Amino acid sequence: MADLYQILADIVLAIHVLVVAFVVLGLILVLAGNRLGWRWVNNVWFRLAHLGAIGVVVAEAWLGIVCPLTTLEMWLRSKAGLEGYAGSFIEHWLQQILYYDAPAWVFIAAYTIFGLLVVASWWRFPPRWRRPK
Repeated sequence: MADLYQILADIVLAIHVLVVAFVVLGLILVLAGNRLGWRWVNNVWFRLAHLGAIGVVVAEAWLGIVCPLTTLEMWLRSKAGLEGYAGSFIEHWLQQILYYDAPAWVFIAAYTIFGLLVVASWWRFPPRWRRPK
């Protein structure tokens, strides 16, 4: 049974990585895509999903809530008999990959600034609400 919990924890981790990639790459795609004339980057559903994703991240940071995906992954890892990690997903992996340790306010500020950039992209490159005729 421990193997099943570990597999499920790894699946949750993979989903979490995809969500982070969507948030980061989504803004890059909106900015670059508008410069390159890619109309799909202004699709309203893509833009709403992207805004919603970063909105959840910023709200969690300001409210001091650990991401539910992190909580689920850690619970599954503990059920598998494995050691989890403390703090948020981004904090943990930045520390693992970049050996970067910062106080919580740095991450709150970074998430907020990134969220404001996403909001600014809505102003600069508004989404298309319907298909052109």
